[in-house]
Amino acid sequence: MAETETERNGTLVFAVNGKRFELPTVEPSTTLLEFLRSQTPFKSVKLSCGEGGCGACVVLLSRYDPVLDKVEDFTISSCLTLLCSINRCSITTSEGLGNSKNGFHPIHQRFAGFHASQCGFCTPGMCVSLFGALVNAEKTSQLKPPPGFSKLTVSEAEKAVAGNLCRCTGYRPIADACKSLAADVDIEDLGFNSFWRKGESKEVKLSRLPLYNQNDEICTFPEFLKKEIRSNVSLDSKRYNWYSPASVEELQSLLKARNINKGTEFKIVVSNTGIGYYKELEYYDTYIDLKHIPELSVIRIDQTGVEIGAAVTISKVIEALKNGNRHEVLSKGETVLEKLASHMEKIASGFIRNTASVGGNLVMAQRKHFPSDIATILLAVGSTVDIMSGHQFERITLEEFLGRPPLDFYSVLISVKIPNLESTRKVSPENNTTLLFETYRASPRPLGNALPYLNAAFLAEVSPSKTSEGILVNHCQFAFGAYGTAHAIRAKKVEEFFTRKFLNIDVLYEAIKLVRTTVVPEDGTANPAYRSSLAAGFLFEFLSSLIDSGAENSNSFLDGYASNSLANHSKLGQNYLDYSNKIPTMLSSAKQVLELSKSYYPVGEPIKKSEASIQASGEAVYVDDIPSPMGCLHGAFIYSTKPLAWLRGIQLNSKSHPDGVATVISCKDIPEFGENVGAVAMFGPEALFADDLIECAGQRLAFVVADTQKHADMAANCAVVDYGMEDLKPPILSVEEAVERSSFFEIPPFLLPKPVGDISKGMAEADHKIVSAEIKLGSQYYFYMETQTALAVPEEDNCMVVYSSNQSPEFAHSAIAKCLGIPEHNVRVITRRVGGGFGGKALQSLHVATACALAAHKLHRPVRMYMNRKADMIMAGGRHPMKITYNVGFKSDGKITALQLEILIDAGMSLDVSPIIVSNLLNGLKKYDWGALSFDIKLCKTNTTSKAAMRAPGEVQGTYIAEAVIEHVSSTLSLEVDSVRNVNLHTYNSLKLFYESSAGEPLEYTLPSIWDKLAVTSSFNHRIEMVKIFNSCNKWKKRGISRVPIVHEVLLRPTPGRVSILKDGSVVVEVGGIELGQGLWTKVKQMVAFALSSILGNVDLLDKVRVIQADTLSLIQGGYTAGSTTSESSCEAVRLCCNILVERLTPLKESLQEQMSSIQWELLVSEAHMQAVNLSASSYYVPDMSSSSYLNYGVAVSEVEVNLLTGETTILQVDLIYDCGQSLNPAVDLGQIEGAFVQGIGFFMTEEYLTNADGLMVAEGTWTYKIPSMDTIPKQFNVEILNSGHHEKRVLSSKASGEPPLLLAVSVHGATRAAIKEARKQLLSWSSQDGWESMFQLAVPATMPVVKKLSGMDIVEKYLEWSICGKK
Repeated sequence: MAETETERNGTLVFAVNGKRFELPTVEPSTTLLEFLRSQTPFKSVKLSCGEGGCGACVVLLSRYDPVLDKVEDFTISSCLTLLCSINRCSITTSEGLGNSKNGFHPIHQRFAGFHASQCGFCTPGMCVSLFGALVNAEKTSQLKPPPGFSKLTVSEAEKAVAGNLCRCTGYRPIADACKSLAADVDIEDLGFNSFWRKGESKEVKLSRLPLYNQNDEICTFPEFLKKEIRSNVSLDSKRYNWYSPASVEELQSLLKARNINKGTEFKIVVSNTGIGYYKELEYYDTYIDLKHIPELSVIRIDQTGVEIGAAVTISKVIEALKNGNRHEVLSKGETVLEKLASHMEKIASGFIRNTASVGGNLVMAQRKHFPSDIATILLAVGSTVDIMSGHQFERITLEEFLGRPPLDFYSVLISVKIPNLESTRKVSPENNTTLLFETYRASPRPLGNALPYLNAAFLAEVSPSKTSEGILVNHCQFAFGAYGTAHAIRAKKVEEFFTRKFLNIDVLYEAIKLVRTTVVPEDGTANPAYRSSLAAGFLFEFLSSLIDSGAENSNSFLDGYASNSLANHSKLGQNYLDYSNKIPTMLSSAKQVLELSKSYYPVGEPIKKSEASIQASGEAVYVDDIPSPMGCLHGAFIYSTKPLAWLRGIQLNSKSHPDGVATVISCKDIPEFGENVGAVAMFGPEALFADDLIECAGQRLAFVVADTQKHADMAANCAVVDYGMEDLKPPILSVEEAVERSSFFEIPPFLLPKPVGDISKGMAEADHKIVSAEIKLGSQYYFYMETQTALAVPEEDNCMVVYSSNQSPEFAHSAIAKCLGIPEHNVRVITRRVGGGFGGKALQSLHVATACALAAHKLHRPVRMYMNRKADMIMAGGRHPMKITYNVGFKSDGKITALQLEILIDAGMSLDVSPIIVSNLLNGLKKYDWGALSFDIKLCKTNTTSKAAMRAPGEVQGTYIAEAVIEHVSSTLSLEVDSVRNVNLHTYNSLKLFYESSAGEPLEYTLPSIWDKLAVTSSFNHRIEMVKIFNSCNKWKKRGISRVPIVHEVLLRPTPGRVSILKDGSVVVEVGGIELGQGLWTKVKQMVAFALSSILGNVDLLDKVRVIQADTLSLIQGGYTAGSTTSESSCEAVRLCCNILVERLTPLKESLQEQMSSIQWELLVSEAHMQAVNLSASSYYVPDMSSSSYLNYGVAVSEVEVNLLTGETTILQVDLIYDCGQSLNPAVDLGQIEGAFVQGIGFFMTEEYLTNADGLMVAEGTWTYKIPSMDTIPKQFNVEILNSGHHEKRVLSSKASGEPPLLLAVSVHGATRAAIKEARKQLLSWSSQDGWESMFQLAVPATMPVVKKLSGMDIVEKYLEWSICGKK
């Protein structure tokens, strides 16, 4: 042992983007991400989730094998990868692919050109994920692709970024950017971009794409590192406390030594990906890396099966299993191996599978009850495992391994063995037996990157009957897992029941009942009935098509057996091949229709987003990318876990808190003349910290300051809060409790809309009434990719500069000054760009900026904070939950005559901007002509986190309430819901009555024409009939289609601007609006170029214009960037500035024209400088009251398909038309429309905001909170931007696009409801539940368990009972 360690005396050496790094010492728990972001200039690698669940931190790792002289390249999640594990490896980040100085990589150019980057925070990770796929595709033996393309296929290109999350774009343009590099792409299928225009030939389009040449590809592994590897020097284990044993014997010696030295804490690792799920709170002295032990790192294939070393990565296992059929000794077992591989491809995402080991996954399942897919599928095939304990080795079944007490830390899993089933079971056509194998998983995302609600794997050895009795089950192995139990199980009773039985409906029915009693989730498991129902559904799916007598009645999901010999037997061959309507797993196609305008060139041009290329390369600087000043400290909030309590004190646990903690800041540290203020808003200030009384779980209590962000987070986690509960009433945690206790906020009268019409008269005119119907709506979390962050730097003369990721720097400025007790001229807040906001950085960000400023003021040192995702989710607040009770009166044709509402809005513990939700909600709801409308709205004060504005705040709830009422009326009358919508659309007169001055002129009311136009362009009526045909032919999948209109009112706010022309003719622009990814800077650049060019005619100034960061001392009164209108307001502000400058330059231009025939822009500017013309102009745009608000219109048609066995909803197609007025930039507006729609899909379908009994959010990361991903967006997504003509009262006739389209996603919810309605009709035909099919309410979000419950938890049993009765 001593000799071995002496040989290993090397330092930690690796390369990043070709640059050599050598670290003499490093703390072994340091991750690659921490190092890259703190010790290198490469900041493209972002921290977003810290769990390996979003892809923002993806880098390419390259490893050299000197024996084979080969470089292996694969993407990894740098937030989970330990730095010591990359010794002698090379890392490539997005900066390493290309940059603004050396030229951008074609990937960067295509992401920019396809408008695939909005806020840009996720873009570098996307680029690296795609690059990794490109590099590996070029190593394959596939045919040489056409010039300019790679060897990637379209499917591979899309899947390359399937694990990367984006909250802005809606993914469609990202998919196009990726597909544009694929050899098999149809160039006509690529969406709107800046490379070509509609109608150009295929040849022209190809020539316009940035050229990709695989021969020019960068070297991912530098030569200098190859030489160091050949020197065979390994890491000095003692120096780094990092041991990499090279043999099992060496590992045994290490473990024996650790066992003797009981005082040291050690951790055995392969990839460390487990910390993405099980967050580490403890500190380890030593790490033992198993990757270099040959026995643990190889895959052996022989006639007995496949033996996989425990340290082999999941990706390597997938590759081996896919190629297993090429191994002559396993040629018969190919189906089982391929299906195991296919299932493993749905586990996590590629950049996790590339490093996560099979052994690590199984040990987590055994030791910590991780809901493993691998454990379940390997259990079903009878796998065994080899375990080393000390010097003892044993081989046991995987089932026995999982059932044992947790493996101790001195025992190691060595390998897992998949037996050759066809050999062991003696299955062959000669024996007239066939082996059937299938795996199943139901999870929120079809392509993985989501834990399953339940997984299963079924193996059956069957024989066809020589008589007419059906199929004989000789032997079977059924495994279920991840359903809320300690570990995956074999369903032995079910197996015994089937053995030697002939399959028929009666046998299957009894087996399904037995499965229900076997798969029983433990107490406390979410959705237990749903999980048991899935088990029944999966077993039915596996076996139903094998039942000869029931073949005609089955839709046969089981197309997977078509290649088996059994499939050719009897009628089964037809049944296996019946199910041909498989849905592609990814986006298939999209269409964009835009009408371009040249009236105000370059305004109206679809130019690419400003700075998209540097966002892709990672050069764009976000707040946390700013290098830390000398002596900088880091902060983290300590928050309450109790909803209502007295704050007695806070202590840091001395045993577990790390070194480096500087202090804890609380309200006691606020300066003498300062105030306990964290935010200043239009409805008053909000406290920075709780003082004596805690009012919600998640409330800020204190601010820990430490030497690193990691240490600050750890210290905050181990803080012990002393709560007092005496003399306190129970907390108010619901709106119902708020009503009981009369706990309300006052709504300012000017924000209370007026009722419309005479409600009593409307009710009297009704033929029918619905009374006291209820709707409940939950919250939604922002999930901006960049969490809350700020950097505060104290300056001379008691001044403070704060860099903040913020939608309202002006309000941060005021809050900081109030908190510190200093004049506002001593404070400066700077915001360059924001990595996604959606309303979450309007006020919540102020507390972060103020806390950093307070700590910096007290300690006289810079202080920064980058909030971890868990804390951000717990503290952010999110969308307003509501409870709605309504009465509605209506005629027999569906025309509604009166709607009466009681609405309870949960505002949380403080006001924030909650009062505006009231009017917003009603504006969204008034999209239909209700005849008369009255309402009683209460703003409830509860002991939950303060709710804030989130994209389309109030409007999205209002539009849903409207649709719920319409659906209820149509169900009551048994009318088609589309006809009820149609009959309740506004006329212009009713629109004017409901929206008053915002309604505009009659020609501006485009909704009726959009409604009719979309019916034609989407083939709506034809598709309704096709859906009916599909539903009549399919028992286990149902489709629904829904057409929905929206009316969305927006309000323009005063906005400042400044335009300055520099000596060389370049132009610098400042605006109050903040670039959040919505393209504000891009539109402003276009407006400045247009407005200034008027002085010289056709001069193109676009490339001369630069918009710079917001600075609250440079440009005051910036206000909020919110409400979808800040871009147009900012554009109008700079247009006013440009008009002033043009007016100042005109006399000079006229003078010069007398001397020369033509004038260049640069000459005019130079002369103006020489003649002391003021070339800087400021303005403050204040919209005219008559034009300060207007209405936006849109219509969407959505079609979905629901799997009745799982509740999974697939969005097949979305067609939408949105009236953008005369778009300032159609490319930017298209991105806003698609991105908003997909965010709406999240609210209506997937994003479950879960809290515990104390109101504390428990869906606190990517594992449990599911925003839409590449595999959950519409398969076909068609968008038309309507250019609705000229509107003099608006900014160059433009309209907003940021928020209104989000409301259109309610059409997906409506289509899902329609599909469920068909399912319930079918279920009714199998049973006798009168009227059950029509009267139901589909909750928001309509998650898989919700959809399944409404479709019938016992649908399989009902069908079998019906079939059995039919036989009799």
